Parts: sequence; structure tokens; C-alpha cells
Amino acid sequence: MMMMGREGGGHVVPVDPVKVVGGLKKKGAGARSWLLMDASGLETVLDVDKYEIMHRVQIHARDLRIIDPLLSYPSAILGRERAIVLNLEHIKAIITSEEVLLRDPSDDNVTPVVEELRRRLKPMNANREDQREEKDSNVLHDIETTEEDESPFEFRALEVALEAICSYLAARTLELETAVYPALDMLTSKISSRNLDRVRKLKSQMTRLTARVQKVRDELEQLLDDDDDMADLYLSRKLAGASPVSGSGAASWFLASPTIGSKISRASRASIATVRGDENDVEELEMLLEAYFMQIDGTFNKLTTLREYIDNTEDYINIQLDNHRNQLIQLELFLSSGTVCASIYSLIAGIFGMNIPYSWNHEHGYMFKWVVAISGIICAVLFILIISYARFKGLVGS
Repeated sequence: MMMMGREGGGHVVPVDPVKVVGGLKKKGAGARSWLLMDASGLETVLDVDKYEIMHRVQIHARDLRIIDPLLSYPSAILGRERAIVLNLEHIKAIITSEEVLLRDPSDDNVTPVVEELRRRLKPMNANREDQREEKDSNVLHDIETTEEDESPFEFRALEVALEAICSYLAARTLELETAVYPALDMLTSKISSRNLDRVRKLKSQMTRLTARVQKVRDELEQLLDDDDDMADLYLSRKLAGASPVSGSGAASWFLASPTIGSKISRASRASIATVRGDENDVEELEMLLEAYFMQIDGTFNKLTTLREYIDNTEDYINIQLDNHRNQLIQLELFLSSGTVCASIYSLIAGIFGMNIPYSWNHEHGYMFKWVVAISGIICAVLFILIISYARFKGLVGS
């Protein structure tokens, strides 16, 4: 199977055969698969090495290592001279002003991203045909669709990736919530090793998911706090920076995504359009990032609430265990006191049971009854005194 590359005219890229060792694929055998989708919506599957990718998008090897699935790098959105390097969980892509390269497009988690890219980045004439088929669409929808088509390509691709990762993490959080709350309720009703082990596993999953969500949230927050980093993501602006920007060209800078388009009035859009000529203006990208930062922050707050509920449940379980422990200590005190009194009674019985000749032991059979009765009374009074002293000191409950 041979794939035709986009650069170099007739340059042919051979597809590497699958390497098999002992009937199993080698680790990393499919790590070179890329899906290339350009601004017109055309797709090409490439099986190329890292050097060809570096030459195509003009990035360094250290940037390519960030999106290597075999290496554990944190989530990152890096703006380079002619590309955006994107590493968000399973979404590993390189976005330029005219095309997007998505790694491992056959992965189950990446497939929804590919489908959404096809829908958002399909050819212009296909968009127009879909608009004609939608008979119930109103004028406002047509205006927003037109503005969406005029938005920079890199922003549309970035929005698809952010929307996909936020939806993915929100879905994982919802699944965790539906499993954690019943498990905690079952644990509070019955403390058992099985329920404790189940909650322990769910807590470990929640800790890992919280760390993943926090990495994405911190990356978006870091971008929002630094205007220079956001300005690096304006690839189309940097490419057109050498030539003067006309009025119609400036209009193409405006970003109106489906996520935030309904929240901004046409009046606010007109006011933003007045400052589009400023190269330091990052308000358009800031609105996009803020929308998804709020979404990922909401997911993070859900996980924080879930963790607080788990901590409260653990405190409640510890209180219950402490109460049971105190009850066992009280029982141990009663048993120890009774054992001491019984030992004294046994001591008296042992003394009088010895074969020692006593002068009063003959013809005085009533002495046996008096010794038994008096010894029992003394032991009972001693037990009552010990328990009363413990209650007086607060060692046992009243």
C-alpha cells in the first residue's frame, strides 16, 4: 500500500509492514499513523517517520516527543512559529494554518475527534448544501454558520480538540459519580472488607482522573494568564503579518464558534471587530479558551465535591469504628473486673480445699456454708465497686 504525500509533487511514502514477533505486534508498530486533514476537508492517511513530520510542519524533535504516546508528557498546548503542538490526553495533534495532523486516528478514543473534524472542516460547498437542506433553520443560524466558516482554520481545529477532551473527561466523571455514590451508601450501611475494597478502587480511579483533569485545567489557565502565549496561537495572523491587512481580511480573524456564538450578541461582535487590526489583541482566542476552561473547571469542581463526599464518608466510618472500639474496651473492662473477682473467690475456695487438718474442721459443717456465702458477697461487692469507680471516672458509659 502506497500513500501520496502533499509536498514534493510525486513523492511517495511507503507504508511500513506490521512487524510481528511471536504472533504479536511489536509495541509502537502503529505509532507512525497520522491523519492529515486540510482546510478544504480532504483527508489523507500517512504512515511517515518523525523526520518527515518535522520537515513538513517545521517543528523541533523535542516538540514531537511531547505527542509521543510512548512517553508520559503532561497536557500541553504549545504555539510555535508555524504550528500548534497539541497534547491533551489521547488527543495528540499538530495544527497549522491550513491543515491538521492527528496521531493514531484509528484509536477508539480518537475516532469521535476525527468525525467532528470532518463535520467542522468539510468543504465549503458541502456546508452550503447542508444549509439548503435545513428548511427549519432561521436567519440567525445562517449568519452564525457564515461567521464560523470565516474563522481561522487553526481555531476551528483547536476548538474541536478542546470540545472533545472536555466532553471525554466530563463523561468519565459522570461514570465515576454513578459508581461512587452507591458504593459509599452501601459502605455506610454495612462496613465489610468487600465494600471497603470497592471504595478503595473507586477512590484510586478518582485520584487519577482528578490529576488528568487538573493538568488540562492548569494548561488552559496558564494560556489565559499569558497574552504572549495566546498570541503565538494566531498562526494565520503571523503568516499574514508581513502584508497589510485589509478590511475584508480583518473580518476573517473573527472567531464565532458554536460553543460561544449563542452567548455573544451581534453588537458585541461589532465592537470586537474594531480592534482586529491590533496584533496584540487576543480577545477572540481568550473567549474560546474561557468557554472550555469553565467547562473543565466545572468537571474539576464535580471531582472535588466527590472527593469531599468520600472524605466525609471516611470520617463517618472512622467514627463508627471508634465507637465499636470503645464498646469493646468497655466489654473488656467488665470481663477483666469479673475475672479478678472470680479469681479471689477461687483463691478462697482453694485455700479451704487443701488437706490441712484444722481443729474447727471437725463437727462444724455449717462453716462451709458461711465461707461460701461470705466469699460470694465480698466478690460481688468488689465487682460493683470497680464498675462504680469506672463510671465515676468516665471510663465506661452510664
